[in-house]
Amino acid sequence: MPGPRAKRRGRTPTPPPPERTPHVATLVVGDAVTKLDALAIVALTLDAAVENAGTARPFMRLSPSAWAEIEIPKFGEPPPLAIDVYSSSGLADARGQALALAAALASSTAWAVTPRFV
Repeated sequence: MPGPRAKRRGRTPTPPPPERTPHVATLVVGDAVTKLDALAIVALTLDAAVENAGTARPFMRLSPSAWAEIEIPKFGEPPPLAIDVYSSSGLADARGQALALAAALASSTAWAVTPRFV
């Protein structure tokens, strides 16, 4: 249900992000990068839109059943940046999608991307 402000301004409400599943594969990026820059770079690499931009949980859809979210270190923690790849289809799909994303990032960026599940 849209809030009163969304109605007044003629906006459609932002749909919630997909429900997180236990099927997650994490990629670690050892480079210092902001969450906004990381979202832009991953979206550009995937030629995908950032969904839920401007919210606490923006994500990029990798397939109908998989998506990626960016986690940055908490205040005072050093890099790395984590890219969590979730799948509603299972752990094997999350890992496969994460490896494909890692390969795409390796070929289009200078990031050092390491899977944390192999």
